[in-house]
Amino acid sequence: MSTDTQSRSGSGDAEAGDILRAEHLVKSYGDRKVLGDVSIRLSPGELVSILGVSGVGKTTLFNILSGLLKPDSGSILLADGEGGMQNIAGETGRLSYMLQKDMLLPHKTIQDNVALPLLLKGMNRKDARAKALSFFDQFGLSGTQEKYPAQLSGGMRQRAALLRTYLCGNRVALLDEPFSALDTLTRTSVQEWYLKVMDEIRMSTLFITHDIDEAILLSDRIYIMKGSPASMTDELVIPTPRPRDRDYMLSEEFLSYKRQIRAIL
Repeated sequence: MSTDTQSRSGSGDAEAGDILRAEHLVKSYGDRKVLGDVSIRLSPGELVSILGVSGVGKTTLFNILSGLLKPDSGSILLADGEGGMQNIAGETGRLSYMLQKDMLLPHKTIQDNVALPLLLKGMNRKDARAKALSFFDQFGLSGTQEKYPAQLSGGMRQRAALLRTYLCGNRVALLDEPFSALDTLTRTSVQEWYLKVMDEIRMSTLFITHDIDEAILLSDRIYIMKGSPASMTDELVIPTPRPRDRDYMLSEEFLSYKRQIRAIL
């Protein structure tokens, strides 16, 4: 199966049914332009990776998508569930955002950490804790509810952080290298688990990574982010159905994608 790679810098093209589209985003810090005409799209249920070297502007892009930063120009369109799209540029709380670190509060139990987004939305503590607990089995956290973050392994902390992200109540998750701090075996296990649970809860994901292997293994599509100012120079479509087992990483198809990405980067 051949790779499908095409230049998409600044195109803003999108297929019908997208849940999220960012169109022609531009961002500067003073005289330095960081993002130059960046356009991306995400369809329901997709996992799309953004791959690029450190410092290229990936986290700046996520900060704009999440509403923490405003773009100098461009739009961020989120499906409204009624066939239309709303421009959410500059609005926080519309997309779920998980940073590299799990950011669990050390003085709160795992149940209270996970319930925090529900409390912030105005739910009373009893109901918030009960709703959070109802997902613990599905997220592999059974028995951890009264423990504190320091008592959990790195992989379990990431599961808790991902559940908290999900309970923000949004259909789109922005994950900024969520598995980068895990050891290889734990990382493999959590990657496989996330793909499974993502399908179960119908979460669409934009995923930042520096890891080419991770991007190929997990993604439906990969954007390559390059340049100064940065743009999405290439898009790679990975049509092989998910989940892909570890043997796929030894296949000629996988190695072909990897060689192609290394050549682009």
